[in-house]
Amino acid sequence: MTHAEVNLDRGYAVVALQGEIDLYSSPQARELILGCLEEGRPTLVDLSAVSYIDSSGVASLVEGLQKAREGGLAFALVGVSEAAMKVLQLARLDTVFDVYSGIDACPAV
Repeated sequence: MTHAEVNLDRGYAVVALQGEIDLYSSPQARELILGCLEEGRPTLVDLSAVSYIDSSGVASLVEGLQKAREGGLAFALVGVSEAAMKVLQLARLDTVFDVYSGIDACPAV
């Protein structure tokens, strides 16, 4: 992963991931996602700049979704890149996650 950051926007913690989310970078993505949820923040994961995501990256997203549901927190994917969406569709997860075109399309929290 070339870069990842967390910003606050409209009441959400937004985890913006960039580049390749693979076996080497997914632990950092997982840490950021779970960290936001552990703080009790509704969380969005911005995948607009993700060029590749493998099963370990997808597992980090699924773990985030499970933790959010346990805590009663909003969790969604935003701006999902074409490459990331193909992987989610292959895994039949595109309907499991709430997916929005962008942060502005998400419901207010």
